[in-house]
Amino acid sequence: MPKIVDRDLYRKELLGKCFDLFASKGYASITMREIAQKLGVSTGTLYHYFPSKEAMFVQLFEERYRQTIASIAPALEKAKTLAERIEIVFDFVARNEEYFLKQLLLDIEFYQQQGREKMQQNKALQQLTERALAEFAKLLGIQDPKFVIYISSLIDGLVLARLYTDEIISWSEQGALLGKMITAYLEQQKDYADKTTISK
Repeated sequence: MPKIVDRDLYRKELLGKCFDLFASKGYASITMREIAQKLGVSTGTLYHYFPSKEAMFVQLFEERYRQTIASIAPALEKAKTLAERIEIVFDFVARNEEYFLKQLLLDIEFYQQQGREKMQQNKALQQLTERALAEFAKLLGIQDPKFVIYISSLIDGLVLARLYTDEIISWSEQGALLGKMITAYLEQQKDYADKTTISK
């Protein structure tokens, strides 16, 4: 009797093994043939699931994002305040800092390889980024996506900064500070909106 293969599960297994390959060799350096050899599959099998290295990387980006959301969502859903949720995010990054550093460096290299114009024309990547921002905003309980962009940009900056100055950067302190800043800003905006409504 022929073996029944769950194609989506098998594709995800291949993607799971690809992250470290890309991170160690670099997006530009590794070929589909090398990836197939390292995964122990034929090049034909690899192309069956991923039509190109770029398509594989975009799917890997999506899978990494999906796993991150699945890992952090339960804790965020239990938190009562925005400040608590931000601290949970920073604690999660602190516990997985090496992974986030590899991910960031890999994303930067992919961007360099593709170029700005090609990245902006990549509809799949643009839609995935927009969806990720919207879902993350929902988990944080934030309506304005610009705060999610600000938080993710700060995290990226801190991940890189810790390459040089890890002794003076505390994830817990940075998370607590950011939580207080955004909460204070949102309260100030609400007070201003309330006063404007009353004066009308």
